[in-house]
Amino acid sequence: MTPHISSKKEDIAKIVISPGDPLRAKYIAENFLENARLVNSVRNILAYTGTYKGKEITVFSSGMGMPSMGIYCYELYKFYDVDTIIRVGSCGAYTGDLNIYDTILVEKSYTEGNFAKALNNKDCHIIDADETINSIIKNTAKETDIKCIPANVLCSESFDYYIENLNILLNRLPKEYNIIAAEMESFSLFYTAKYLGKKAACLLTVVDSHYKKQEISAEEREKSLNDMIILALESCLKLS
Repeated sequence: MTPHISSKKEDIAKIVISPGDPLRAKYIAENFLENARLVNSVRNILAYTGTYKGKEITVFSSGMGMPSMGIYCYELYKFYDVDTIIRVGSCGAYTGDLNIYDTILVEKSYTEGNFAKALNNKDCHIIDADETINSIIKNTAKETDIKCIPANVLCSESFDYYIENLNILLNRLPKEYNIIAAEMESFSLFYTAKYLGKKAACLLTVVDSHYKKQEISAEEREKSLNDMIILALESCLKLS
């Protein structure tokens, strides 16, 4: 047990799928896992462990933002011996080439924030996903015929719809990274995994677009991201 997780160590699988939304965790457990059981509900951060095609997997919600993800992934890696976490989340498109419901595989996560400095006093603002896990996900995408777009994203500290002038933000992003979407958790996940010698990846579904002025409802965000979820779960079958 930790201050934020009530699970017994044996309740948590070595491989974790991590949506931000606790209700999405519940949805995944009820619709994709067999014999799923609730293993955490502290602060209503829901987690379930079950099997997918015989593979034991835990679905553990992270909450929103880098601080929340940072807490849960650190404790899962450090105190529950989790080896791999694959985030499954939503993002906003920063390019007209992306459409609603497109699936993105994050290669690099960039932040303007100071998560790394806070954790271990490093001045780091760009971090890679685990190459081995990403390679597995890419191969699985081909096998399952699920379109998956490798891309670099912004991990923001502020929900971008509330930013006073989004164009100012976009203009100051490093052009060499070709950042095409934004979310709020991947940097802290990748950085913590690297810090602790673990593995992490992140799949995102586009749920709104600043260029096309499109967005989906909260219910659709919770329940209509099945391609991304299936891709993550099928990839987990190939992890040792």
